[in-house]
Amino acid sequence: MSDDESYELLGFDNVLLPVGDVGEAVAFYRRAGFPLGFRFDEAGIALLKAGGETPGILLRLEDGLGHRPPPWPSARVWLEVPDARAAARALRESGVALLDEPFAVATGWSVEIADPWGNVIGFTDYSKRPELGRRP
Repeated sequence: MSDDESYELLGFDNVLLPVGDVGEAVAFYRRAGFPLGFRFDEAGIALLKAGGETPGILLRLEDGLGHRPPPWPSARVWLEVPDARAAARALRESGVALLDEPFAVATGWSVEIADPWGNVIGFTDYSKRPELGRRP
């Protein structure tokens, strides 16, 4: 791409996740602690909020998409949390299964879950490198 064709990336808009049932997906993600931004069943979408930002996770109905158990190589969406190990405990208490026990990463700790359609969401903290996190 030449300089005159360049553009600037300003940040994320929504992250879209395919689901087979919007109501079931909203219930799953509510148990996982996600606030609902809006739900528009006629369009087959619902927006989950992630922090104070306007963009979020957009659940989008995909006809014929059935449940599928992870893991397999796929894109993952990770969200920053103050304490990933505390998030893991809260997820378990809410009945959300973890893909694995919390694991150490270069910046702190992480834990992952998968929705019934196999979309993987991670929760990570910056406990080892707080200067890089949103709340140093």
